Amino acid sequence: MKQRTSIYNWAFISLKAFMSAAVIFGFSGGAHAQPAHGIAMHGSLAHEPGFASFSYVNPDAPKGGTVSFATLGSFDSLNPLIIKGAAAAGLRDLVFESLMARAYDEPFSLYGLLAENIETPEDRSWVAFVLRKEARFSDGKPVTVEDVLFSYKLLRDKGRPNHRTYYSKITAAEKTGPRTVKFTFNAEGDREMPLIMGLMPILPRHFFSAETFEETTLKPVIGSGPYRIGKVEAGKQIVYVRNPDYWGRNLAVNAGRFNFDEIRFDYYRNSDPMFQAFQKGLFQLWRESDSGRWARGYDFSAYKDKRVLKEELPVSIPSGMSALVFNTRRPVFADIRVRRALTLMLDFEWLNKNYYFGLYTRTQSFFDRSNLSSYGRAADERERKLLKPFANAVDPAILEGTYKQPVSDGAGRNRDNRRKALRLLKQAGYTLRDGKLVEEKSGAPFAFEILAASSAQQRLLLKFVDALKGVGIAARLRLVDSAQFQRRRQTFDFDMIQAFWYASLSPGNEQLFRWSTKSADAQGSFNYAGVKNPAVDAMIAALLAARKREEFVSAVRALDRVLLSGHYAIPLFYTRKQWVARWKTLARPKKTSLYGYRVNTWWIERPGG
Repeated sequence: MKQRTSIYNWAFISLKAFMSAAVIFGFSGGAHAQPAHGIAMHGSLAHEPGFASFSYVNPDAPKGGTVSFATLGSFDSLNPLIIKGAAAAGLRDLVFESLMARAYDEPFSLYGLLAENIETPEDRSWVAFVLRKEARFSDGKPVTVEDVLFSYKLLRDKGRPNHRTYYSKITAAEKTGPRTVKFTFNAEGDREMPLIMGLMPILPRHFFSAETFEETTLKPVIGSGPYRIGKVEAGKQIVYVRNPDYWGRNLAVNAGRFNFDEIRFDYYRNSDPMFQAFQKGLFQLWRESDSGRWARGYDFSAYKDKRVLKEELPVSIPSGMSALVFNTRRPVFADIRVRRALTLMLDFEWLNKNYYFGLYTRTQSFFDRSNLSSYGRAADERERKLLKPFANAVDPAILEGTYKQPVSDGAGRNRDNRRKALRLLKQAGYTLRDGKLVEEKSGAPFAFEILAASSAQQRLLLKFVDALKGVGIAARLRLVDSAQFQRRRQTFDFDMIQAFWYASLSPGNEQLFRWSTKSADAQGSFNYAGVKNPAVDAMIAALLAARKREEFVSAVRALDRVLLSGHYAIPLFYTRKQWVARWKTLARPKKTSLYGYRVNTWWIERPGG
């Protein structure tokens, strides 16, 4: 259940990375540092200097051909780095590059891209990058330190809220050599900041202007990446064309990647005609999110004669959290007892059996499917020490690892949970009158609106609305188009929505953007629930400051426990593997990354290949 439906997953992974231990940098303590080819947050790098390629690519993949992908919705901008407008798919990963590139066969590691090396001391109080001499933008102009400093200042002042949050931690940014740039950080001790800077998109200062940067544009932008923007039809299609003079084509981090000569994204208004187009071969890859269709919807000729293949691909990252989100800024959801009551009303067992062919697993944690999850684990001593100043922040059952999401008998009546919900609502000041739940003092009905953006969401939410009627709650479902949904979500103009928070093997600064008190009132942030909880802020600070892996894991689990105890959302469900269908002409490496499939490692199969 993703926030934005797209079968192309260049952006499936949020911008993250880890730093290496002292052995990688040759640290001798203090502020000493040595240049290195890569950086990992915890532990050591998997790839030594001079490595040939990542393990999940085919370094001999053939180049050439055109591939078409599809995505839902529309777009009205070619700038993916601002709040305003809806940016076209693929821009961030095909057109713009960062100082370093992510490795997806490690929990979180970076290797040199625009920068040939990185240098940072043991305390991570600063970081320096040396740019490659050969790095060029697509118009042939060199990538300079001045471009890096321009990008930092532009995104700090006018970028998305996450950029502004990260870059506010920088106290100095300076050119320290012809090709060297150095960033010094504040006293917060955020050990992820060198990685954040390594993943900063680098923009050409001769193209972008601070005066107009925040405005949407359909003028083709330029970057240093492997593709240029070709054809653009606003809201309908964008085409990327490989840059034959791409400066980084021979780098190890790019081996076996970016194999298509042309990449097209076609936009569709809803999933049904989009799937019909896939059946006809109008685009080549479909990431399935509908269990019913996966179970019995592939009866078309191209699948029967094996021109289309169905695959369940392994993935090793946490499942993330797909959930119905309470906007706690609204008085109706300010009381945690109300949120707990409504959680009891979601009958997962019935839904999974009758709607989803039993293919889903109930989500129990914000980091389910990984050892970062607190589910089924009692808090260790490190967690208890972190949580001790916040005595009432964690439910005792969640602290001891015995809590689980409500379970029904699957018969569809959900009677026991309904009775529990009514008791909680009674405690919160509501009572049933003539079959309607009303506020006991004022007589005002308990009513709210659920915002939906797709027909797939609609079916689930209609069943939930029907269940709420059983306890007298007047919930209304409103289906809106994707553009309106995105606007209202960004401005927190909703009572309840369905949302998805991606989870990595190394949660970090993005947690501030999702859960911190500061982000709760920042429009465009992912703090949809409006969480303002000192315990949450403290656990995020702890995970950002952790130096050892075991300290980090404990801090993440403690954060998980606090978020679960706050009942800010009703957890839904996830699949244990990635469901993918592809036309046989679209080939992929045999090995998938820890994060699942990576489309930028795929290629067009030649006849007889």
